[in-house]
Amino acid sequence: MAVRVITDSTSYIPADEAQALGVRVVQLSATLDGVTRTEDEIDPEQFYQAMLAASEFPTSSQPSVASMIQALEEPVAAGDEVVAVLLSSKMSGTYETALMARDQILARHPSGGIAVVDSLSNCMEEGFAVLAAARVADAGGTLEEAVAAAQETTSRTRWLFAPASLEYLRMGGRIGNARALLGTLLQVRPILTVIDGVTSTVRSVRTQRRAIETIADMVASDAEAHGLADIVVHHILAAPEAEVLAKLLGERIGRRPRIQQIGPAIGLHVGPGTMGVVYETREDLHKNSSR
Repeated sequence: MAVRVITDSTSYIPADEAQALGVRVVQLSATLDGVTRTEDEIDPEQFYQAMLAASEFPTSSQPSVASMIQALEEPVAAGDEVVAVLLSSKMSGTYETALMARDQILARHPSGGIAVVDSLSNCMEEGFAVLAAARVADAGGTLEEAVAAAQETTSRTRWLFAPASLEYLRMGGRIGNARALLGTLLQVRPILTVIDGVTSTVRSVRTQRRAIETIADMVASDAEAHGLADIVVHHILAAPEAEVLAKLLGERIGRRPRIQQIGPAIGLHVGPGTMGVVYETREDLHKNSSR
């Protein structure tokens, strides 16, 4: 009996790593101009360019119950156990859908083992938790050990990002605790994070350059205080800004991060022009009250 790891597409873990560790990815979808496609069917660059020209705000959808049941039940039916590490339950119904699927599957397979973990975030902050669980599973660890690895990782990661505007977060209903900044959008470039699964404000600066420098300073400070395990720069149709941030981080921490564009199921809620960084430290950052 082995432990299998499932995640959703908003973890954005590199495909080669997912394949090497046997991680199964359940797809979210995005709808633009009346056309709905799953994330693996969408070219992010083309999607965001079309989004800028669209007359209607695009939407995202969680995986169907059927797709979640299929992903969780196949390994259980084969005699394996499953850990599903998923998008924040406060940002999507994906986690609740997985719980519903788990209950239906265990009614048919009472001896099966299924654990559903709330990553309390998205993008590679979720992805690092997925990879932690997958490495434990790949090494022959137990279901409980894989769950613990994912949960411990959520306490050692931070997601810092600077959207060009809060308007997309507002329209998509994902603005969380950053709502207080809405009245000052023209005067600030907000730096946001995710705490306890909700978007929250870290700092407010005046310019994009200052946002990049502030993010780099915060990463360097955490790396010095807590050690650095992994890091990735994210962006949404903002490759030049991401390159500037990656270069600056390379100078500050002696390690150049890889650069990765965010997919549409998350990106449409934050908007083109967003850039930021997800990093994992070696020690607890004490950012989530629930962990």
